[in-house]
Amino acid sequence: MQYLAEGFGALAVILNFIGYRQNHVDRYLIISAGALLSVSIHFFMLDAMAAGVGCMLASIRNIVALKSRAHSILALFVAANLAFFAFEWFVLEHSWIIIIAYSSSLIFTIGSIVLRDAMKIRQWFLVAESLGLAYALLVGSIFGTIFNISNLFSIITKLIQEKRRLAKPEQTSDNHTV
Repeated sequence: MQYLAEGFGALAVILNFIGYRQNHVDRYLIISAGALLSVSIHFFMLDAMAAGVGCMLASIRNIVALKSRAHSILALFVAANLAFFAFEWFVLEHSWIIIIAYSSSLIFTIGSIVLRDAMKIRQWFLVAESLGLAYALLVGSIFGTIFNISNLFSIITKLIQEKRRLAKPEQTSDNHTV
C-alpha cells in the first residue's frame, strides 16, 4: 500500500512540474487538477486527511474555475474548506497541524478563482506551497515534500524567467530599442 501511495505522489510531482510551466491559466488548471487528484489520493493513503481533502477540493475547484469564477463559486469552495476543517478539528479532534493544510488550501482556492494572470497566481502560490511543504514534512510525506519543493522551484523559475522577459527592451524593425 505504501508503494502505491508513493506512486500517486510521484505522478502528482510529474504532472505539477508540467503544469507550473504552462503560460496559459486554463492549461495550467487542467494539468494541475490531475496532479492535485493524484496527490490527494497519496495523502489519503497516508492517513493525512487534511491534505487529502484540501487537494481533492482543489482538483475539483480547478475544473470548475475553467467555466466559472463567480463569487458564489469562491464562497462555495471557501465554505467547503472551512466545513472540512471544522469537522476535523471539532469532531475528529485532529492535531493543530491541519491549520497549516487548510490555510494552504484556502490561499490556493482564493488565488485560483479570483486571479486570471499566471504570474500573479505564481506569486500568490509561493505562500501556499510553502505551507504545503511544512505540512508534508510534518506528516512525513516523501512525495508530498518533493511535490511542494518541485512546485516551489517551478514557481520561482517561471517568475525569474518572466521578470527577465519583461526586463528585456523590445526591438523595433529598425533594430532600435523601444
